[in-house]
Amino acid sequence: MYFDPVPITEALRQAAIRARTHGSRIPRAVPLSRRRRDPLHLHELTPARSARIIVTAFLVAVLTGTGLLMLPPATTAPGGTDVLTAAFTATSALCVTGLVTVDTATYWTPFGQVVIICLIQVGGLGVMTFTTMLGILLARKFGLSTRLLANVETKSRGGARKVVARIVATTAVIESIAALILFLRFWGHYHYPPGTALAHAGFHAVSAFNNAGFALYTLNVMDFAGDAWVLLTLAACVILGGLGFPVLYELRRHIRVPRRWSMNTRLVLLVTPVLLAGGTLFLLVLEWNNPSTLGGQPPAVKLLNAFFQSTISRTAGFNSIDIGHMHPVSWLGMDILMFIGGGPAGTAGGLKVTTFGVLFFVALTEIRGGAAVPVLGKQLSRSVQREAITVVVLATVAVIGGTMLIMLTDTGLGLDRVLFESVSAFATVGLSTGITPTLAPFAQWVLIALMFTGRLGPVTVAAAIAFGRRPPRYELPKERPLIG
Repeated sequence: MYFDPVPITEALRQAAIRARTHGSRIPRAVPLSRRRRDPLHLHELTPARSARIIVTAFLVAVLTGTGLLMLPPATTAPGGTDVLTAAFTATSALCVTGLVTVDTATYWTPFGQVVIICLIQVGGLGVMTFTTMLGILLARKFGLSTRLLANVETKSRGGARKVVARIVATTAVIESIAALILFLRFWGHYHYPPGTALAHAGFHAVSAFNNAGFALYTLNVMDFAGDAWVLLTLAACVILGGLGFPVLYELRRHIRVPRRWSMNTRLVLLVTPVLLAGGTLFLLVLEWNNPSTLGGQPPAVKLLNAFFQSTISRTAGFNSIDIGHMHPVSWLGMDILMFIGGGPAGTAGGLKVTTFGVLFFVALTEIRGGAAVPVLGKQLSRSVQREAITVVVLATVAVIGGTMLIMLTDTGLGLDRVLFESVSAFATVGLSTGITPTLAPFAQWVLIALMFTGRLGPVTVAAAIAFGRRPPRYELPKERPLIG
């Protein structure tokens, strides 16, 4: 859920125009006395200040989750857990990643598992969105600045109340349907007690839709490798959550009128099936005869698990086969899928398929010698091209830097495994070759930083820590360097 650094002052101006048009009260300048009671300076939002507030909100949520997981009732270990384990788990849950250093099924008590699933739900919705939802439920009125923050976090336009209501309703409906299917399967086929079946169904439905990948089983979902009901239900949740809330809402309104779809929806619906099919075929070819993964399974089960892992590699951390015994080339292919990720303004991570699509059409236009960049019947804005390049550059720097730091700490690990771990953390996927629990404490802190940066987006984090600078009032002479 990348933050889009649009000028908040422009949003405030547009809100004032809408207020005049509809006869509403126009937001007035905040008196000095109220500014003194406003330590966050919400009355004068800028892109950098908005980024700092959102980053601070996530940090507070991580610290809260860490504190709760450190409580003795949260773990089966006597006296509670250590700071690193609690912080790693809380960050992984809030950033809907799924990387773990301890076994979720046996290390955490039911209380600890409830804390984890609550962090996953909050992280999937977004901290500012979740805060706005609580305010609506408590009948509190938020100011214009707070509503704009919620809209910035969810990349939406319009009233925060309507946006949050749509997100919460969509989340509740999809998670409830998935939980019902899983409950019937766990209860009817695997003969779980009703309470256990309901708890497992609800946990995995929330984990799947929020693209988290946490599971209540030591082997994740490998025990269900031949169960299409379980795997396809989880895959459907991951795909729907990865499409993004704007796409889901637009499909609900105009599913029969494709000509009314926005460029965002068209890109997501074009790139997503291509990546799913390409990933499935790629894993089938490379792992078909691997006895530790797909080898030895019936062809139908091979296809099921290849599709499931292709879906999961996009942004969730479930695994139905042993990732640690896959071919290194399969890891590299999954690195690419994880790095691209899912759709924007949803529960997915990675660069986002729209960023990948934009860069593809920019490159295609440049190869053809064109000027303007056409994308599916529309022209692409130049500012979007700069944003896409910025995201890719910052994301690449984060992954490469994290990989180097981990390899400097754990010198005995190979590049392929460390790169896989770094991409998985940054893209908030949660897949692992099995080295996460064995990493040195410093390397685990590096993964925590990558998960945090990947969830908020490198642009958000960079904007939050960057010093403010006024735009220059002059233009430098233009020059064209040689490229390529």
